[in-house]
Amino acid sequence: MELKTKIAAEEGKQELTITRVFDLPVELLFRAYAEPEIVEQWMGTKVLKLDNKKHGGYIFETTDPKGNKHVFSGAIHEFTPRKSIIRTFEMENTPFDAQLEFLEFEELTHETSQLTIKIVYKSLAMRDQMLQLPFAQGINMAHNTLQQVVSKLK
Repeated sequence: MELKTKIAAEEGKQELTITRVFDLPVELLFRAYAEPEIVEQWMGTKVLKLDNKKHGGYIFETTDPKGNKHVFSGAIHEFTPRKSIIRTFEMENTPFDAQLEFLEFEELTHETSQLTIKIVYKSLAMRDQMLQLPFAQGINMAHNTLQQVVSKLK
């Protein structure tokens, strides 16, 4: 099965670029990242805080199949509706340092849009370690769920 979310990792750079075209208007795609109720549905996580503004932040909590809680959070540096979000991402109790994420939302047609996420890691080794995980499959599953959940809002 072809993965619809594409991940590009350029040799020698400590970043990833993730792209996905959605069959959603850009406004709905943006809402999937901006509205706590929608985030909870497609990410399967609990939103403890989502303060969408410059100098805002977020805290999400998820529970794995064994009942262990995992918290991830970050600071929001820029929030431009329907256009972009710049934020940090950090997961507690993991060996991964905080990363910087640039999310760009682009209207392709009235009914389709593209999400481009550039993630910058502290080091090339950290980026490569992330790529060893089932990262591509996980983000594809999440984006597939996003498409299903948000399509119902049309």
